Amino acid sequence: MTPNQKPSETLSVLATINPMSQGAGTVSSGWVAVKNHLALMALIQTGVLGANATVDAKLQQATDGAGTGAKDVTGKGITQIVKATGDNKQALINCRSGELDTEGGFAFVQLSITVGTAASLVGASLLGSFPRFSPADAFNQAGVVQIV
Repeated sequence: MTPNQKPSETLSVLATINPMSQGAGTVSSGWVAVKNHLALMALIQTGVLGANATVDAKLQQATDGAGTGAKDVTGKGITQIVKATGDNKQALINCRSGELDTEGGFAFVQLSITVGTAASLVGASLLGSFPRFSPADAFNQAGVVQIV
């Protein structure tokens, strides 16, 4: 990194799960290609969780943008967040592109959040870092409308 480089030039917002009250069930980001980044980071956020609610999150991989052959990325799931200690918390999942099953043709990733028991406030971002080509902000999803 150089002193003149902006953080927005080193990170891409690849996908999001917009903040919402998610009922018991699973919500996932879209599938994103990992070819433009050496690493990914998922930022999971909770707001107020419902009574006895739980939140799980994980990265999954697939061979194409439609989710063909989807499977979990080994070791890339958070420890379950529970109501007793989980209101207004954040969790991070780091993943290097080499941790995917590239020999099996897996080159796409999505973030999946599962809420158990009761509706809860959740949101997340899937970020790309260490871009193969700079600046990274060229790979932002369409929902990014301003960079200041």
